[in-house]
Amino acid sequence: MERLHTLIDSPYGPLTLVATDGVLSGLYMTEQRHRPPEETFGDRDPAPFEEVIGQLEAYFAGELTEFDVPLRLDGTPFQRTVWHGLQQIPYGETRTYGELAEALGKPNASRAVGLANGKNPIGVIVPCHRVIGANGSLTGYGGGLDRKQRLLAFEGGAARAAEDALF
Repeated sequence: MERLHTLIDSPYGPLTLVATDGVLSGLYMTEQRHRPPEETFGDRDPAPFEEVIGQLEAYFAGELTEFDVPLRLDGTPFQRTVWHGLQQIPYGETRTYGELAEALGKPNASRAVGLANGKNPIGVIVPCHRVIGANGSLTGYGGGLDRKQRLLAFEGGAARAAEDALF
């Protein structure tokens, strides 16, 4: 198993991209909760990240709303189910933990969904920032509540601008 990583700048601070056997397996923000130790990221090499970087740049420029890069989501079967569910939340929209649990066929598992959400290894691309509390509060976010608020505002503003351009 070969692991490589690179660092890129973003409007939300530096992002560490990690690939396992050439497939994106991590996207971590600085000071992120549940961030693995740096020594597990492997050597620094930007080569396997060309497509990911291009899509992230387009996303941050407001030109991309859905990522299409291969992902390696390492976790328990339940965590992977939650992370797949996160990818079904449309750009510019949010879901509560309860709504996500219901959509996954586990209506009583909102806390477990929240725990799995918090351990998402590929932030932004697997949009855990789109999940909010039942009362509309931002609740926790591994990258920090300020970043979550800024990502949601960015996506909401970009989605509204695209709608306005259509009419």
